[in-house]
Amino acid sequence: MTFIFTAVLYLGLNLGQETSMLEGNPHKPTLSVQPGLVVARGKQVTISCEVTTGAREYRLYREGGPHPWRTQTTPKTTNKAQFLIPSIEQQSGGIYRCYYKTPTGWSEHSDPLQLAVTGLYSKPSLSTQPSNVVNSGETVTLQCVSTLGFNRFVLTKEGEQKPSLIQNSEFINSTGQFRGLFAVGPVTPSQRWIYRCYGYHVNSPQVWSEPSDLLEIHVSEADQTLRPSPNTSNPKRVSQHQDYTMENLIRMGVSILVLVLLGILLFEAQHSQRQTQHASGRESSARFMVADTWG
Repeated sequence: MTFIFTAVLYLGLNLGQETSMLEGNPHKPTLSVQPGLVVARGKQVTISCEVTTGAREYRLYREGGPHPWRTQTTPKTTNKAQFLIPSIEQQSGGIYRCYYKTPTGWSEHSDPLQLAVTGLYSKPSLSTQPSNVVNSGETVTLQCVSTLGFNRFVLTKEGEQKPSLIQNSEFINSTGQFRGLFAVGPVTPSQRWIYRCYGYHVNSPQVWSEPSDLLEIHVSEADQTLRPSPNTSNPKRVSQHQDYTMENLIRMGVSILVLVLLGILLFEAQHSQRQTQHASGRESSARFMVADTWG
């Protein structure tokens, strides 16, 4: 009985392996793009579909477009296929996927890659609230503003491929503008915090405005470096200030003492001169009286 069960199990496993090989289960390809996920209108773009097992036929498609959008066939097995867009326009933006063919069938589709084309609308403005100079560890609010009726705003950090944040816009009655608010942080001085923002409409999320001007957040390592509080100060500076004050007091005291001594000496000299003059006057009077007596 045990032998029969083992034989049936062995046959079942072999049958399962053969079925899996016939159906095929190739590894999922990886999709990437150069120069990046956010590209200015008119720039050249290269989309790459990479595999680990190798393939001869690759297919690329864009959601909402023809399927496949592009096909690339090679005489020899390769691990990568590149699809070139010489000059990208707004209709080329969107979500892309790729897949490839092997002797056992078609592979899984790659993870989605969202490509945004910029420069179709005028640029918004990016600013900070309340200032672009903040202390280390704090969170700063960035404000992206436009007069165009964008439904959403996108914040990107310089040097990063993917958008940092996406926010719904809100209308400001007092200014007639649309804005998106982004909380960034906590910030640290160990890296640079440089941002741009864009606006887009929800009916064409792959078409963005021109980028705003770059905005850099400057991070201070110490709370007192930028805005010293009147109630807090540097202990070293306080000590130096106290030393200077004590020296000035000592100098003032010595000066006053010298002036007092000089005043005393001057007073004694004048007093002594007066006594001498008085004594001389009395002596002269006495001589005059003696002379009169002898006369």
